[in-house]
Amino acid sequence: MDGATIEDGEMKLFERKQAIYKSLDEKYLVHGQRYKGQQYSQIYFARLHHLRNLLHSLVTKWKPHLEVITVLGLEESRECVIVGTIYKHMKLKPCILDEYSKERTAVPLVKPHNFLHPDDQLILEDEIGRVKLRGSLLNPTDFVTGIGLALHGMKTIEGDFLVQDLLEAGFPPQTKLPRLGEDKYVVFVSGLNVGSNIFNPLQFQLFVDHVTGHLGGDNEQKMTSQIVRVVIAGNSVIIPHSVLNGQALTPEDQRKLTEPIKEVDILLTQLAAAVPLDIMPGPTDPANSFLPQQPLHRCLFPGASSYNTFFSCTNPHQFELDGFQFLGTSGQNIDDLDKYSSAQTKLEFVERTLRWRHLAPTAPNTLVVNVYTHVIRAAQVELK
Repeated sequence: MDGATIEDGEMKLFERKQAIYKSLDEKYLVHGQRYKGQQYSQIYFARLHHLRNLLHSLVTKWKPHLEVITVLGLEESRECVIVGTIYKHMKLKPCILDEYSKERTAVPLVKPHNFLHPDDQLILEDEIGRVKLRGSLLNPTDFVTGIGLALHGMKTIEGDFLVQDLLEAGFPPQTKLPRLGEDKYVVFVSGLNVGSNIFNPLQFQLFVDHVTGHLGGDNEQKMTSQIVRVVIAGNSVIIPHSVLNGQALTPEDQRKLTEPIKEVDILLTQLAAAVPLDIMPGPTDPANSFLPQQPLHRCLFPGASSYNTFFSCTNPHQFELDGFQFLGTSGQNIDDLDKYSSAQTKLEFVERTLRWRHLAPTAPNTLVVNVYTHVIRAAQVELK
């Protein structure tokens, strides 16, 4: 039973719908790997290999009359197709060496929300060379480093490549969705920010009461009973920066550190008692900072973790419900795209990741990832 209303002296009960759940997070879990000095080059090689094979198969239908050649094989004024990875040279892109040199000056380092500049340039790279791209078809503000593209054009006398047409990996072929005999819902929520000034306990308690079936009339409770899962997608907790200063914690600092987590556990316990619940780590949560973020430790949530409906998941998080697959992140990949490119809405960035068939195209250039857990390759495989 999930909700109940009294009608004509009788209590009307609503049974919560069920869905078959399967976690697909195994590919994002880190199992004791240690850093041994390797760089990120193997991620870019793996990305180029996967996307090049895909784009080559599409080029035969897109430009069947043109030859696909390497960057070093370009000849002046000869039309052709080249396939490679975009590198975006950005004038305002932050550099750690600049930060180190400027920290000694009295002038504070400017940290703009977006690092775009009119002089930004696009370059295409493959395994053996690179060439600067020209042409009105390519607007640097729409692209970021790490995208795989096939370009139709020719080499100019200046040595640049004049782009006449472009081909993205495009939306992957979609599998036929299974049929459901009844409506079922998955609730996604993020940014609880417990511990910050913007957190509203009353507002979230109303949300908990609604999901657990303690609010509303028959229509609302009937719809609530069709919620088969709640996913909390990151930023559940805000830890004050003053506490994380590397110094020994005072009793007051320990209280500031633990109280937000205890409050989240109380709220999650109410949810887990009524509905299956997934929680993902985000940028502000007590988890590793690089992607893929590992599950928040269950000891942080002693109340919620006592229920078998509570699942601590990775970020990215991938799962299956009644044959429907879900794949998402806590937003770091989209926020990073917003820093190094432009769009009307953030939803447009999400659409671009589908067109590019890449969940986190800016990693590892500006989005930090674990060098061993090929989250980039995993995302490519899933978006094929």
